[in-house]
Formats: sequence, structure tokens, C-alpha cells
Amino acid sequence: MVAAPFAPPRSAATRPGYWTRLLPLLAALACVTRIPSFARPLWNPDEGYLAVQARILAHGGRLYETVVDRKPPLVPWLYEAAFAVHGSATLTPVRVLAVLAQLLTAALLASLARRRWGDRAGRTAGVLYLLVSVGLNPEDAQAAGFEVFMLPCTAAAMWCADRRRWGAAGLAVAGAFLAKQTGGAVLVPVAWLLLRYGAPRTALPRLAAGLTLPVLGAALVTDPAGFLFWTVTGSGAYASFTGSELHVLVRGLTNTAILGVACAGLVPPVVRARRMARTGPADLWLWAASSVVAVVLGFHFFGHYYLQLMPPLVLSATAALRLLPRERLTAAVLTSACCCALFLTWGLLAPRPELAHAQRLAAAVAQRTGPADRVLLWGIHPETYWLADRTPASRYLTAGLLTNYSGGRDGPQVGEKYAVAGAWPVFRAELTAHAPALVVDDSRGLPYAPDRVPSLERLLAARYEPVQKVDGAVLYARVTGE
Repeated sequence: MVAAPFAPPRSAATRPGYWTRLLPLLAALACVTRIPSFARPLWNPDEGYLAVQARILAHGGRLYETVVDRKPPLVPWLYEAAFAVHGSATLTPVRVLAVLAQLLTAALLASLARRRWGDRAGRTAGVLYLLVSVGLNPEDAQAAGFEVFMLPCTAAAMWCADRRRWGAAGLAVAGAFLAKQTGGAVLVPVAWLLLRYGAPRTALPRLAAGLTLPVLGAALVTDPAGFLFWTVTGSGAYASFTGSELHVLVRGLTNTAILGVACAGLVPPVVRARRMARTGPADLWLWAASSVVAVVLGFHFFGHYYLQLMPPLVLSATAALRLLPRERLTAAVLTSACCCALFLTWGLLAPRPELAHAQRLAAAVAQRTGPADRVLLWGIHPETYWLADRTPASRYLTAGLLTNYSGGRDGPQVGEKYAVAGAWPVFRAELTAHAPALVVDDSRGLPYAPDRVPSLERLLAARYEPVQKVDGAVLYARVTGE
């Protein structure tokens, strides 16, 4: 049998009380770093989208049929479960789950580092992860979004593979994929570990079964064809950035720079140790490389995509700090703590004009409609549905799915003909069967405005009239007798 490339240090198995001291520290740190997340009702449109989806599902809707999104089902189900227990008026329960997800990720990274490099490395990895986990624009780092719930699964996949638990590793990879498709990138380092360990012939079937069975189960529980389309095959136009190259490049460079600030304590030791040893744990480099590919995939470069990079970066830094003098570890932790404080201050103090706009718009929608009325929001901020507590008139919760504006594209590939395949016939049928009492044009001059979408422009001209403006958004009421 081939020996394991990472032998657990003796202290990892013999020192008592390690976790009873470390877990309370990590729990306290997880709570502190997530304080800003509880300061606002919503952080970004992903939270709004998930909240609206969960309400629809709770009232008998079906994912990929009565409500659709280009995401797997795990996180919408998680929101639905939280709403079933605590009600859908607040996201506080989901925010608590996000704290637990970050704590679990930190604990798994600490366990990985401790098994490989000893007690101090375990503490270092857990603490550093929580300090850098908020190191992005707060709307990306503090939201209870897809990546936050994906990360424990990616860390668990590596944890299980490190211990040769291949079936469990496959389950964890499946969990990461079902949270967000790019979570499946962790399969690359997991597969490398399987080969590196010289695992028995039964290992690959166990890994494959653990991965495929949950994914097939999710497809069968929802709608197999819809699951395949919305999670894999139906996003070709969304992944293209033709005509938006500069826009995308600026966003990518900006978010990379923000992440660089957050990781100011991690990068120098990694670079220094790399120069000294010219090597490093290959699975960590593969994990980091596959995560980079996952961030780049689709060419959107949203800040929350970069969360996927943090676990392998933290473990790489932990490995590097072992090779350097102790004062380097102190400097890395202090620098990371200072950067963490900076990002927490940003999260607590920075204004959120889009949230204020959505709240004012939701108040106007609620005033002009009744609880049983359907509303069509023509915009990219579905949280207005949730804030107003009104039922969407369509399964397409944003104009992005009907115009390809999803992802903030500002180039020429925005318009009716760039919509998700087959979306407009379904959309027209929905509006015919259940005409919305109110249509809200929240495009505010962006490339998907109604005057650039002929079908919507004709609908508004024939059946609706403007009745109110809110911060540039126009509310259209159905003409009497329609």
C-alpha cells in the first residue's frame, strides 16, 4: 500500500482539550465577523431572489417550472426550510445559518491543517479564514448567498479526501455543486488525492456514487429536463462577455484588488515560502487553481465569486507560515485582523442606496396593490417582491433572464433576442393567463428598458398607463376594463 503523503503530527492525536478551546474562539470570531450581515434586511439581489423563490416554493411552487433560476436547488431549499420554521418576513434565520456555515468551514480547515502540520497550524488556519472571509465588498461578503453555503461543502470534500473517505468526499462534492455549479471544481484536488494515495479499486466507484446519486436525486425531485437546462445547458449567452470586455475587466480588477487588501497578511508569507522551498502541497495548489478557474468561468467576476478562493489561500498561507519565523505568523494574524476590522467598519457604515430605493419602491407597490394581486417587476432587483410581499406575475423574477442583462452586461448582447431560449413565449402566456395588476419599470435607463424591448413596450402601450414614479422607476396600472 502506498503511504499517505501527509502524516498526522503526533500532537494532533495526543493533546487533550484542543477543540474545547478552539471551537469557542472560532464561534466567537464567526459571530463578530458576521455582525454587519444582521444590520440590513438585504445585502444583494441574490438574497432577494432566494427569498422570493422560497416564498413561491412554500406556497406550492416548483423549482425550474413555476420559478426559475440558473442555480442548483440546495440554497433555495435551505431558504424555504428556514422560512417554514421562522416565517418569511425576515432573513435573520438564514443569516444565522450563514454564521454556522462559516464556522463549519473554519473548523474543517483547522482540522485539515492540524492533521497535516500540528496544533498551531490548525488554530492558524481557522482564525485566518474567519478574518479574511469578510474581505470583499460587504454586499458580497455579508450576504447569505450561494457561495457561503457552498464553502463548507468544498472544505468537507477536502477533509474527507484527506482521510480517504471517498464516498463521503463524493457527497461533499455533490453538496458543493448543488449549492452552486462552480463548487464542483473541488473535484479536481479530491481526484488528485485519490490518485496520490494509491486508493483501492473500490475508491473511485465510491467517490463517483457519492457525487452522482445526490445530483440525480435533486434532478428527479425537481424536473430532470429543467434541472439540466437551468443548471448546465441554458447559460451559453450568460457566459459570453462580447461587447462588455472593458466593463467586465474593470469589475474583475476591482474585486481582485479588494481581495488583495483582505489577504495582505497571507500573500507575503506564501511568496516568501515559495521562494525558499520552491514547492508546496500539490493538492492545495490544485484547489487554488481550480477555484481560480471557477471564478473566471462565465466572465462575470462578481465579488462573491471570489469567496471560493479563500479556503485554499488560507491553507496555503498556513503551510507557508510553518517554514517562516514565528514573528511572521504574528504579523500575518495582526495584518489580517486589521484588514478584517476595516471591512467590518465598511459593512456597518457604508450607505446602500439600492436597498433604500427597493424599500421605497416596495412601499409604493404595496400601497397600490392588494395581497392577492400579481405584480410584474421589470428590473434586476427581485427583492422588491419580497419587501412588498407580493406575488410575481412570472416565473422569471428579473428582466435579466428575458434580455441577457444578467451579470450587468452593458454591451450589445442585451435585448429580447438574447433571452433564455424559449423564455418569451412562456412569458407572454403567463401575462395573458394572469395579467399583473401593476407593472413596475425599474430599468432606469439601462439597456433593457421597455423602449428597447418591443414585446413589453407593446404590452404597456395597449393595456397599462403610468400612475407613479419612484426614484426614476415607473409604475404602470392596468387600464380600467382590461
